[in-house]
Amino acid sequence: MSSVLIVDDAAFMRMMIKDILEKNGFEVAGEAANGEEAVTLYKEANPDLVTMDITMPDKDGLEALKEIKGIDPEAKVIMCSAMGQQSMVIEAIQMGAKDFIVKPFQSDRVLEAINKVMA
Repeated sequence: MSSVLIVDDAAFMRMMIKDILEKNGFEVAGEAANGEEAVTLYKEANPDLVTMDITMPDKDGLEALKEIKGIDPEAKVIMCSAMGQQSMVIEAIQMGAKDFIVKPFQSDRVLEAINKVMA
């Protein structure tokens, strides 16, 4: 069973992703509300995959992505973005993110991205 670390500063967004994952046989390795927590939890939980929000307080998703890739160059990270964050998404992909999903999340798109990245 693949484990996923969910990173988003909005609790209801984490809940939505968690719900999609658990209904489809994934294990939630942990939840982080900012980039700082994300990096710490990544080291502790060593998840198979991370869903990473771009815009967060303390440390944004791009900074956290950079740090996680520094710890584990093989890390699989899918960025979660709001509409209108194309430039940040492009930057994240250049930094090593594997894919991105756009809010509001659609279950089939989330699963499609995860399955593609895990394949």
